[in-house]
Amino acid sequence: MQKRQQPPTAAAAAFRRPTGPQGPTLGPEMSADGDGFQLFRQSARPLTGAGPMKEGPVMNNNQILAAVHTSDAPAAIGPYSQAVKAGGMVYVSGQIPLDPATGAFAGADIRTQTRQCLKNLQAILTEAGSGLDKVVKTTVMLKDIGDFAAMNEVYAEAFTAPFPARAAFQVGALPRDALVEIECVAVCG
Repeated sequence: MQKRQQPPTAAAAAFRRPTGPQGPTLGPEMSADGDGFQLFRQSARPLTGAGPMKEGPVMNNNQILAAVHTSDAPAAIGPYSQAVKAGGMVYVSGQIPLDPATGAFAGADIRTQTRQCLKNLQAILTEAGSGLDKVVKTTVMLKDIGDFAAMNEVYAEAFTAPFPARAAFQVGALPRDALVEIECVAVCG
């Protein structure tokens, strides 16, 4: 016996993404009518190839998005921001162990590289009005999971209880052949 496909519910239909010549777009039909679900942009624009977030806050209803930039951490080298503030939180892009003053790795060992990643995170968080003490989640990407214990020793120096939630795993490769990359989410203010 075959199941007959049911027509989509009104809620499911509301979440369909219209498709334009450059792929999915966000359009006015995707916004809500005051039920608490709000999108950041109401005008149709391609999701792919949109480029980096512009400087300054973007306002839409009760949400404020603001790109965060500091010269005390490596500059973003692609179409992304060092961090973005939204809804009382700051989302920090993955930091590799580049010294912002020299543009070179801070060192060749996992401990030194982890320490520099954490310094970069701290600089960005400070610029955003937050700090390592307000981090709620980190993601640690390692070139070699065998470096976990050494990374964890340095990591433990940067955070105190209650420790942030964390995911840590080995990846196939990291930018510039770094040994570690760390990203985080923190509370602002």
